[in-house]
Amino acid sequence: MFAREASARRVGHLCLNDRMDTLPGRLPGRVEAVLNAALVAEFSVIGPDGLPITHPMIPLYDDGRIWLHSSILFSRKVEHVRRNPRVSVAVTDLGATHGEPLRDRVTVQGDATVHDGDVHEEWQRIMPLWVAKEPIVRPFYAKRVALPLFWERILIEIVPRRVLVWEGGRTDRPPEVLEMAETAP
Repeated sequence: MFAREASARRVGHLCLNDRMDTLPGRLPGRVEAVLNAALVAEFSVIGPDGLPITHPMIPLYDDGRIWLHSSILFSRKVEHVRRNPRVSVAVTDLGATHGEPLRDRVTVQGDATVHDGDVHEEWQRIMPLWVAKEPIVRPFYAKRVALPLFWERILIEIVPRRVLVWEGGRTDRPPEVLEMAETAP
């Protein structure tokens, strides 16, 4: 579906906000479905030496943004984001879900912002997304006094700028490249 539309507008590229089924600032439904179902993604940042560093993370998607979170105990990735906010989130394991395997492989490239103003409370706004994806989190959170530093968390918000979709998970073919239209702040 994307390939036909993309070639009609621009060879290999599609401005996402030109699509009828995509609201401004939102990803196409099939990309949202991958992000919502995936239990793990590869979060890549640029290290101090200019080389990529990849971390396994739980992708949480809400209203056009990808949210990641990290305990303050494991915050080196946050320092990399502060140095260079250009990041990517890739979902490549088609079987890493609680249900049916994923249909497509997806990589989202974007700009990240670190939210660490209140590591005790601020991250809790993504708690419903986290619990929906991993229900076991709720009973662990109820016992949070046993691991207090684990529950001091930093949020990483990613604004998608470019999306690559490998239809059917077929990496032996080039991905469909989808460019996000700029949205007003």
